[in-house]
Amino acid sequence: MGEKVVAGEFDLSDRQQYREKLQRCLSVLTRLFQEERFDRPRNLMGLEIELNLAGPDGMPRMMNAQVLERIASRDFQTELGMFNLEVNIAPHRLGDRVLDRLAEELRTGLGYADRKAKEVDAGIVMIGILPTLARQDLVSANLSDVDRYALLNDQIVAARGEDFTLDIDGVERLTCTSASIAPEAACTSVQLHLQVTPSRFADVWNAAQAVAAAQIAVGANAPFLFGHELWRESRPPLFQQSIDTRPPELRAQGVRPRTWFGERWIDSALDLFEENLRYFPALLPIRDDEDPEQVLADGGVPRLGELVLHNGTVYRWNRPVYGVADGAPHLRVENRVLPAGPTVIDVVANAAFYYGLVRALAEEPRPVWTRLPFEAAAANFDAACRYGIEARLEWPRPGRHGGTGTMDSVALVHDELLPLAAAGLDAWGVEPADRDLYLGVIEGRCVRRQNGASWQAATFHRALDSGLERPAALAATTRRYAELMRGGEPVHTWPVTDPEGW
Repeated sequence: MGEKVVAGEFDLSDRQQYREKLQRCLSVLTRLFQEERFDRPRNLMGLEIELNLAGPDGMPRMMNAQVLERIASRDFQTELGMFNLEVNIAPHRLGDRVLDRLAEELRTGLGYADRKAKEVDAGIVMIGILPTLARQDLVSANLSDVDRYALLNDQIVAARGEDFTLDIDGVERLTCTSASIAPEAACTSVQLHLQVTPSRFADVWNAAQAVAAAQIAVGANAPFLFGHELWRESRPPLFQQSIDTRPPELRAQGVRPRTWFGERWIDSALDLFEENLRYFPALLPIRDDEDPEQVLADGGVPRLGELVLHNGTVYRWNRPVYGVADGAPHLRVENRVLPAGPTVIDVVANAAFYYGLVRALAEEPRPVWTRLPFEAAAANFDAACRYGIEARLEWPRPGRHGGTGTMDSVALVHDELLPLAAAGLDAWGVEPADRDLYLGVIEGRCVRRQNGASWQAATFHRALDSGLERPAALAATTRRYAELMRGGEPVHTWPVTDPEGW
């Protein structure tokens, strides 16, 4: 939802007219599918990373405007909170040494941004949730000064009609309320994009849904919020609750949340766009002047701005994306599962695991989604978020009539999914040296049973055991994390040490 929108009031007719325009957009999108107007496959991937700003003391810094002014690059943009930034990496063609090139671009860009942030006594921290964030940091006054964030906040608050309730029961339990969507800004993630043809979209999306739990299990990096140790990956429950437009009565009726895993395997990308219109009222009923039918009749490519904007306010963990580039429409699967960090090599390893795995699973003769109930995939996702690398996941057994069984996530990833990911990267044409280096990082996490979340938790408890009070222990953990993040070694190699000298 990065397009500029202008804040304003909406009258009673706006939503009805917007709904009608959405239906027209969907009809045109269907025709684009039928006429096979989409860009041919070019094996393109893209990546976005949401970042935190923190000072040398480990505390958040509400100064993204000042930092962005110094960075002065279109690759870096605002995010929801004043302590957030986002970096966007230009699309790359999957193959050859793409993983090493991606890592080098990230190191260069993030290193430059970190140096610029230090000019104002801040620094870049890649982490799922900054452990030192406090409730008073996540208020509407600390939303970025951008029209679309203010408008989105106003519309979600109006749809909700009351304070938002956070209730996350993990290692500890957090319960609190918020008058705005500001707590969502705590969630900083990596978004992986993969361009696909309409005919391949469903297979790739279904594969991405099936492996979302495995991504979280080995990649979890958000165990703390507001001083509480919660789930190993606390972003999904926080994200859902912090922008939940449903009061308790609508939840009791089974109304779907705008942040959700989904409820079924699909046959086409159209299934998801149709669900968006069927289930979710418009939050931002902003119409443009484009007549999509006329553009199509004239041989042009419609932007479908209303459909794109509406899709951007339905927060699926694997989301369809329609776009136009170089005069041709294209489709992408946007994978929104992973937290940011811990290091560049960890981010690229997570990407290698995902791109290899979805390629292999999407091309299997007996796809996993024909053997795994969707409800099991959704339950796997929740289990992985709650328990991280210690989660147990349901997965199809080998053989034609094997059914499913529950297994340790580390065993599933190490024994079954990593070989598939390697085969998928081979199919993309990725160099074997790159394949082995980055998938070796995932293997290292499995062997040592350590990811970002488990390291944070272990380090925090070591700090507590040394005699530090909880706030000081969280700050010490954050400072040590930032130090090791800048060192660049993958998280499975990070030592858990006493806080002296952190």
